[in-house]
Amino acid sequence: MKTEFIELSLGSHVISHGFDALNKEITEEVNVKGFSIKVVAISRIKSLSEKYILTDYLDGRWIYWEYESDFEELKKQLL
Repeated sequence: MKTEFIELSLGSHVISHGFDALNKEITEEVNVKGFSIKVVAISRIKSLSEKYILTDYLDGRWIYWEYESDFEELKKQLL
């Protein structure tokens, strides 16, 4: 089975590492200048908003990426 990929221009992001004993989300903010082009497996993309694209990571973490694309164009590519 072939995995499909998409090229994205991604920037700053928030990594969700899970929840603590009090059910509070444990997050890590990563701020970068500008955007970098990355190739992402479409199967890793879980959600898209006008500001963030949500992806999962192999170890169960979730990553909310800022992206540099037109929302409507990116949505069309994913549909």
